Amino acid sequence: MGLAAFLGLVAFFWPFVVAPGKFGSNYAPPLIFGVLLALVLCVVLSEIAEGGIDSKALAMLGVLSAVNAALRPLGAGTAVETIFFVLVLAGRVYGPGFGFTLGCTSLFASALITGGVGPWMPYQMFGCAFVGMLAGILPRATGRRETLLLAVYGSLSGYLFGFLLNLSVWPFSLDPNSSIAYLPGLPFTEQWHRYIAFDMATSLGWDTGRAVTNFVCVMLAGPAVLTTFRRAARRARFRASVRFAAPRTAESGPR
Repeated sequence: MGLAAFLGLVAFFWPFVVAPGKFGSNYAPPLIFGVLLALVLCVVLSEIAEGGIDSKALAMLGVLSAVNAALRPLGAGTAVETIFFVLVLAGRVYGPGFGFTLGCTSLFASALITGGVGPWMPYQMFGCAFVGMLAGILPRATGRRETLLLAVYGSLSGYLFGFLLNLSVWPFSLDPNSSIAYLPGLPFTEQWHRYIAFDMATSLGWDTGRAVTNFVCVMLAGPAVLTTFRRAARRARFRASVRFAAPRTAESGPR
């Protein structure tokens, strides 16, 4: 999973270190897609080997991928994204490996259903994978605090997803004479300033709609969905989360 995350960071942030012509931009998306699928398979196999995912968890992965693929078209053409709150909650309950894989498979299934297959798809898969993975490593919390934590994270993830996706189009989308266009060879600070301005000018409204949707959905449906996911995990025994201490001997004293 660390290797997959590193590849994702390289795929998004290469404009700050390499010029487009030297990177081979015409061949990058299919190459990234092929490597990504191989890494997703490696993540699943490693989770199986560690006991984090078994056959029942794989079935849950398939079900949630299908649910997200069906939900995504509901917000097509609007600033409303309907899949992130499920991705955040599932990553929280089932762990970062599950969240990473769910993000990839959800976008892959959605692209096949809606015909949205294109050079942008591997970047979308990586963006959702990061959202699910980071949800699985959030600090511990319970009750209302957990719901609020996940809602705030879901809101921030709406901006994170847009921020990452814009990196995939920024080097090729504007006239070089524009003050917010990508110009190879500029110092990192100036390049970063141009990208921040580009991100705010082109997608801040869309990202805000996604962030608000995530916050509202998690606050309203989060407690019930978390309870459902955790009940399913306990009944299916996805992972051995309960450990019993060894019995004490007489010399160890009373409990």
